[in-house]
Amino acid sequence: MTRFAPVLSGLVLMLSCAAASAQGTLLVGNKSDDSVWRLSLEDGRRLGEMPTGAGPHEIAVSADGRHAVVTDYGQQQPGRSLTVLALQAGTGPRSIDLGEHGRPHGIRLLPDGDALVTTEHSHALLRVDLDAGRVEQAIDVGDGVGHMVALSRDGAVAYVSKIASGTVSRIDLAQGRKTGEVPAGKGAEGIEVAADGRLWVTNRDDDTVTVHDPDTLATLATLSSPGFPIRVVFTPDGRHALVTNARAGTLGVFDAASHRQVATVALRPEGAESGQSMLGQGPMPIGVIADPARPRVYVAISGADRIAVVDATDWRVLDYWTTGRQPDALGIVPE
Repeated sequence: MTRFAPVLSGLVLMLSCAAASAQGTLLVGNKSDDSVWRLSLEDGRRLGEMPTGAGPHEIAVSADGRHAVVTDYGQQQPGRSLTVLALQAGTGPRSIDLGEHGRPHGIRLLPDGDALVTTEHSHALLRVDLDAGRVEQAIDVGDGVGHMVALSRDGAVAYVSKIASGTVSRIDLAQGRKTGEVPAGKGAEGIEVAADGRLWVTNRDDDTVTVHDPDTLATLATLSSPGFPIRVVFTPDGRHALVTNARAGTLGVFDAASHRQVATVALRPEGAESGQSMLGQGPMPIGVIADPARPRVYVAISGADRIAVVDATDWRVLDYWTTGRQPDALGIVPE
């Protein structure tokens, strides 16, 4: 019996992973551990750990769930790579060298499978062929620290937020050039396109969220969001905008149509140490993602090394799941 124990143990692990896969899994980028954890969406169990380059900051998952791409931002030294994680094939991670383009951060995947990546040191928006493993195009977005990127609903236009200049830029991807840039607010960072096509931007140093016309970038509304608003995403039905306020330790919930704030969720896990994060001391919720298959929202609490699981029907915290050090980037692998 002894010689069959490893086989049986492996079989149990395979069955366990298969069952969790049927429920979908959550990918968590741990910035200080240079790793991505894979958690069961059923109960937060850790199913695996995958190495990345230094300082994984953002994650994009392919529509078919076969791979995820991580921006290796770096730690003390600037990162200059992407890590591609195979999620189904069982092969190890591979790295794509970005050459002169340092500090990659924001990332989105295009309909054709290429990746769009912001790089702070080269002031560029890169188009990266993931299959070939090379940079195909570098679009100049100018000074101002281009940080995050969002895509129009048809994938033809990209929008880049700039922290230092407090602006948002519009990039025509077919033309490969920036076609506009306007002020958003001090510390413009989080950025996402709503179901109606309008652009939402979190301005962390102004404690505001601005809503912009997708073509002209004109500001259509300015919303108050105290406590260093740093990310914004939308629920799958498009009804609610979700804003993480890092220093307030809250999740703000806005009605996407009326722009009215309908809920504030406190994110301070009991018993968890509030350590030092890259933004200071405290819990520091940053990354946020809405589950496409169930009424849940997941928030990465960087200073507490936890994921908050929030019920999206009554906006209450259901649970806290353990992560590696300084979680931030999140991705969902579909069922």
